[in-house]
Amino acid sequence: MHSHAATMPQSKPTTCLIVEDSTFDQLMMTRVIGKTAGKMRVEIAATLHSARAALARGGIGLILLDNNLPDGIGANFALELASDPKLSRIPVIMVSDWPTPFMWEKAASAGVLYVVNKSEFGARYVEQALRCRPLRNTRVS
Repeated sequence: MHSHAATMPQSKPTTCLIVEDSTFDQLMMTRVIGKTAGKMRVEIAATLHSARAALARGGIGLILLDNNLPDGIGANFALELASDPKLSRIPVIMVSDWPTPFMWEKAASAGVLYVVNKSEFGARYVEQALRCRPLRNTRVS
């Protein structure tokens, strides 16, 4: 039996990609990341287009994803990530103002770890997602 955790590089700090178009919510999520254990860089993407560019550059270890973005729907983007063998390994937390049952269903089928209302989002979700990271080597369909 092989341990996947041993093969994952842990040398450089993880980067959290915040995909959110509201400056207020970007700052709130950045503050939450600052409260988590461990050193984590933050990169902001206000659109799905800029999120794709950030992911193409690599080094992203966690994604905080809003559902309503100027150029698309976060839950659809989560499905897109889940279909990519490299990107499906990155833990995703959806942080939304109004989580709907339809969004929950899409998020669940995309392997999103949590769907959290923005008013309830806190460091515990980030810390739990990072603890789960070594276990996310396979996508459940």
